[in-house]
Amino acid sequence: MPRYLPEPAYTHGTAATTGVLLINLGTPEAPTPAAVRTYLREFLSDPRVVEIPRAVWWLILNLFILPFRPKESAKRYAQVWTPEGSPLKFHSERQARLLRGYLGESIKTPLLVEYAMRYGAPSISDTLDRMRAAGCTRILAVPLYPQYAASTTATAVDALGAALATMRNQPALRTVRNFHDDPGYIAALAQSVRDYWTAHGRPDMLVMSFHGVPRYTLDRGDPYHCECHKTARLLAEALQLPQDKYQLTFQSRFGRAEWLKPYTAEVLKELGAKKTGRVDVICPGF
Repeated sequence: MPRYLPEPAYTHGTAATTGVLLINLGTPEAPTPAAVRTYLREFLSDPRVVEIPRAVWWLILNLFILPFRPKESAKRYAQVWTPEGSPLKFHSERQARLLRGYLGESIKTPLLVEYAMRYGAPSISDTLDRMRAAGCTRILAVPLYPQYAASTTATAVDALGAALATMRNQPALRTVRNFHDDPGYIAALAQSVRDYWTAHGRPDMLVMSFHGVPRYTLDRGDPYHCECHKTARLLAEALQLPQDKYQLTFQSRFGRAEWLKPYTAEVLKELGAKKTGRVDVICPGF
């Protein structure tokens, strides 16, 4: 069996096309236990996501998580599922379509914009194959994680590398590492908050809730925690918020290990106990 995927005959003078590949985390194909189980198996089998010995984790995953968690998770997915399907997939498709139109009007050069999921469909490898078949010889990959983390951005780059490793004729590839402090990103976040406040009024507290990761990742040198804090600080500055009017938190803790703190759920309970009048929550991460 060939080591590399077969390539069409090389043709001199073929017009080169540049591609932009937006990469998101992924989603089940349906809000059902079977589809969620398939998704979780791929997601939680990634050693970038769970950094414990493989043999130990295999037992935990297959004996304690996959037999039980998909049923409960499917109920939660069903609560947010839309007629168009998964919200993440729907918005990823829309984002790629709108970016395609915007760049097509502003750059006036052949450009292909596609999206892929790190877990689930459309996969990174399949999407790269389609882009190459469309003539892309230069690809900019943009993992849609404002803050860099090994369990998000790095594993997307791993998947890109694995796909490239099967190709004889590889495209030139560049990746975006992060954009947590990009002025355009901060300005867009701030404007979204202002628009909401214009329609609904200002709150007593703005909670900036980021997706959590295990605490040990910070201890091992992952910059995610620091980049979340910088995003929060810059957003607060853009909104001219004093320190007592906003708080950074982390959500979606999984398992019993300590994750980055403070936890969003606990902070919301504390704010309720303090009789805080109104709390708005924004998630300026992934």
